[in-house]
Amino acid sequence: MTRSSNGRSGDGDGDRNGDRDDGPGGVRADDPHTPAPRDDAASGVQPYYARSAAVLAERYESVSFETVHRDVLHLLPGAPARAADIGAGTGRDAAALARRGYDVVAVEPVRELRQVARKLHDDVPVAWLPGALPALTPLTGPFDLILLSAVWMHLDEGEREPAMRRLHDLLAPAGRLFVSLRHGPLPEERRMFHVSAEETVATAGRCGLRVIHTGANGDELGRDEVHWSRLVLEKGGI
Repeated sequence: MTRSSNGRSGDGDGDRNGDRDDGPGGVRADDPHTPAPRDDAASGVQPYYARSAAVLAERYESVSFETVHRDVLHLLPGAPARAADIGAGTGRDAAALARRGYDVVAVEPVRELRQVARKLHDDVPVAWLPGALPALTPLTGPFDLILLSAVWMHLDEGEREPAMRRLHDLLAPAGRLFVSLRHGPLPEERRMFHVSAEETVATAGRCGLRVIHTGANGDELGRDEVHWSRLVLEKGGI
């Protein structure tokens, strides 16, 4: 297991991500005739992000994928591989993974953020899907890499273990889950909870995932009151 404590995190305060794309299993994203899957956790997050999509896009896209994830880049599985970005928001990370040669599915519950993501990153082959933890209804595995950046703290205590089991099931043998956790004052406009790295590692262990990296970062957006934990979890091999 590796540990790191340098650098700053550039994740936003939560879920980040026209022609239509076909997603896994023939799911068609953003089809007006197909209702988006709804999860209870997502419904508490969506209003703020829907209202603020344009502002959040400027904030999230101001920091690169390589800067935010520099401490764990060496742990990414080799491309080509199948990757899922859960809570993809404005698509910064999904697009970066696609440019690195991964086959990428980006899942984001907020339609406005998906629309921004597709506009900003229309030059890369990413499947943009609606959906949210804990169910992740439209998603079918297996994935070699799942990215969960600034998302986990939106789940309450009762949702976190079912969500972790779902993520475990979506991973391929030896697949890796990359998680970042926000720590600091809870925003009033968003559904968010205090979640420690220790609790998350324990939940992962009960669900068949082992920790291979732990790290701590300041906030890349310069908020002194916010800091981040970063975990990489691995599913057992065959």
